[in-house]
Amino acid sequence: MKARLIAVAAAGAATLTALWGCSSNSSTPGASASSGGKVTLQFYGADYGTGPANSTTKYWDAVAAAFHAANPGINVNVQTVDWTDFPTKVETLIQNKQYPDILEGNPAPPYAQSGLIYPVSDVLSQSTISNLIPKFLKDGQYQSTDYGIPFTTSTRAMYYNKKIFKAAGIASPPQTWAQLQADAAKIKAKGYIGYGMPLGSEEAQAELLLWFLGNGGGYVDSSGKYAINSSQNVAALNFMKQLAASGDTQPNPGGTDRKEVWANFAAGKIGMVLGSPAVIPIIQAAGVLKPADYGTTDVPGKNGPLTNTLGVHDDIVAFKAGGASHQAAIKKFLDFAYQDQWQLQFDNEYDLLPATQSAATTMAKNAMFSAFLGNITNSVNYPALANWTSVENQIKTQVGQAITGNPAQVLGGIQQTATSTGG
Repeated sequence: MKARLIAVAAAGAATLTALWGCSSNSSTPGASASSGGKVTLQFYGADYGTGPANSTTKYWDAVAAAFHAANPGINVNVQTVDWTDFPTKVETLIQNKQYPDILEGNPAPPYAQSGLIYPVSDVLSQSTISNLIPKFLKDGQYQSTDYGIPFTTSTRAMYYNKKIFKAAGIASPPQTWAQLQADAAKIKAKGYIGYGMPLGSEEAQAELLLWFLGNGGGYVDSSGKYAINSSQNVAALNFMKQLAASGDTQPNPGGTDRKEVWANFAAGKIGMVLGSPAVIPIIQAAGVLKPADYGTTDVPGKNGPLTNTLGVHDDIVAFKAGGASHQAAIKKFLDFAYQDQWQLQFDNEYDLLPATQSAATTMAKNAMFSAFLGNITNSVNYPALANWTSVENQIKTQVGQAITGNPAQVLGGIQQTATSTGG
């Protein structure tokens, strides 16, 4: 979901060698790497882990090993890259036309628009397609055809520290913006950070959208066209600016990433943050908050809690470069990888939500995740527009400036880029 084009003409070959050199069996993405009748697929994905000990490469290597045991004629070489570097490295591959067979982590429309990837129906069996959560599958469409295959999903809620709330004399979590600011001020008076607002470059687009939704706005209007600088959105960002100026957030929200805010919440330093299920393992690892010390609730809006929170999904796309033999192999591998066993293993390991209906039904039995799964039906997702990746990157790098600058001007600049580049 994510990156900016860079010029790599001179260093392209060296970059690609570096990208794939760490895999002992790897070959150039998209090449017809086959010998003795075997087909070798190149899988390139985002890394959801926190380091070498739990790199997502290990998960996909396990899937690939089990798949190879059942399909000895197909090898799958796996490479994953940390989210920080993922957008740039993917764009390097694409710009150099060194396409992996399977890419996990980016949206489909830009690649579909360029004719680079297969429709979902060409690389998944109908039974697997029917098991995908329909709302997320639809988001991967281009010109009414499914191209993106949702792999992992997430929704958002507000986390709040019950111990801090009690110390500040707050009886229940806020439902409106006014209540949120009043509670944040009370929390600040007790020596804590009231509300954690991450508008740094890691994931500013998620935080921003939740505030937009709280004022009846969003990234697109009812017709699906960009409306980033709508009056509702400008008003929401002005409120966020005022909240920060009042000292009710951490210092410098525009330079603070999600991971820092979530870590400080887990350390018991922040009263309220917006987050996904991925906050839970951070809390558990910190060892400061017990389950009884924190809770989740609906995201506050201007006049009441959101009924349509943010839903996020990272997709898989399959590139055409390998030809017919690779297409058949891709289909076999993806049908295998979308079994409940692998969906649940991934989501339990990284505290995310599944993309298949059967895995979601199983996961809903865990009370820790049931509330997040319940929000899927009414979730709002990022725009399924071909230039969204570029727009998203501009939001990430520029919207933080609005907290100390002019919100209307910042949103107007992003809107101009969005509409002038194909939105």
